[in-house]
Amino acid sequence: MAKTKQGKRDVDSYTISGTNKVVRVGDCVLMRPVDSDNQPYVARVEKMELDGRGSVRVRVRWYYRPEESKGGRRQFHGAKELFLSDHFDMQSANTIEGKCVVHSFKNYTKLDNVGPDDFFCRFEYKAATGAFTPDRVAVYCKCEMPYNPDDLMVQCDDCKDWFHPSCMSMTIEQAKKLDHFVCSDCVKENGAKRPSHAYAGSTKYEPKAESKRQRR
Repeated sequence: MAKTKQGKRDVDSYTISGTNKVVRVGDCVLMRPVDSDNQPYVARVEKMELDGRGSVRVRVRWYYRPEESKGGRRQFHGAKELFLSDHFDMQSANTIEGKCVVHSFKNYTKLDNVGPDDFFCRFEYKAATGAFTPDRVAVYCKCEMPYNPDDLMVQCDDCKDWFHPSCMSMTIEQAKKLDHFVCSDCVKENGAKRPSHAYAGSTKYEPKAESKRQRR
């Protein structure tokens, strides 16, 4: 353990009270909210230190949920989406309730099963200004919305873009039964008949990054 100023010592790990789960610097954790009716806060542990009274305190970098951001939750935000903020705090380690995993967006879309402690992050967020990094992401479908990994999308066999069934006047049930799909724009451009069976993309399949359209 390295000594720090004021008699404090850096520590390498902390065992969550009442469990055998060990937290280390760099881990993502669930922290007890002020209001017990709210969801746990999510943070990344940046540093841990032992004070002169034998208590462990952690420096954390908070993740914000979309509804906690200035813009609020939007249609393309996934249910498990978080924003890595520039908001840091010192907290008692006793407020840590458990560990979680915050995946990259790409890795999250490849998960076979999403557990209760799985989250993903594709944006960094400035709490004071409400600005996001990156400020532009690829958009898809006629609605020109960024990809929500919770939504089923279908891929056009011709243009290779991805579409929401509802934007193509289909129900999700209809889309799941289709083997091939040509979007309305390609039908008009090529004069082809729309196939009676369209290919339905998986709800956990990441759209190909072929679309060059960008949106703030």
